[in-house]
Amino acid sequence: MSERAYDVITFDCYGTLIDWERGICHAFSGLAAAEGKQLDGGEVLLAYAELEPVVEAETYRRYRDVLTETARRVCERLGWPIAREQAVFLPESLPHWPPFPDTNSALERLAAAGYTLGILSNVDDDLLAETRRHFTVPFEILVTAQQVRSYKPAHGHFHAARQRIGSRRWLHAAQSYFHDVRPARSLGIPVAWINRKAERSSDGGHAYREFRTLTELADWLCEGEERGL
Repeated sequence: MSERAYDVITFDCYGTLIDWERGICHAFSGLAAAEGKQLDGGEVLLAYAELEPVVEAETYRRYRDVLTETARRVCERLGWPIAREQAVFLPESLPHWPPFPDTNSALERLAAAGYTLGILSNVDDDLLAETRRHFTVPFEILVTAQQVRSYKPAHGHFHAARQRIGSRRWLHAAQSYFHDVRPARSLGIPVAWINRKAERSSDGGHAYREFRTLTELADWLCEGEERGL
């Protein structure tokens, strides 16, 4: 049996462990239905994906405020302007966003195999604490935007994680090429792209490893490395 290559596995949370698209669509459709409106989920997600990075890049603000402002701009983009007070529906919905079906089983396998687990997330401490109730394993390393006062793809999360991980061997795993894969790669951090939608990289680059699911990642880490793969 060969020695495994990593001691610590960190994850992005929303989009990697948590089905943020499902959560966001449910939140928007709930508010729209209450007001007799109909929204197209695909249009909501396209607008959200474009507008959230813009809001994050403008100035540091707590993620609750990022979500609120992004929700307001998405509704405006879709021809349904709402007041800022109404837009708090989105951060209020976040604690209910569900994990992907493969999340907890994969995390349990990694924990049982002796890996130390962590989360690097563009979120506030209290919101992440609410989300962690969905997980069945503990996380030793938790780095949030609130702690580093910046949002990925800025490097603050990765520098903070490196300080906490120390000399232990580290793999980062994430769904977002823009927020996680590209900055991790630029810092020389081995990164696994959880490419659930078989997307193409925006710059033609590659992750160290690429998987479609967390199950595949767990298979590789818990079984493949033992075979020297």
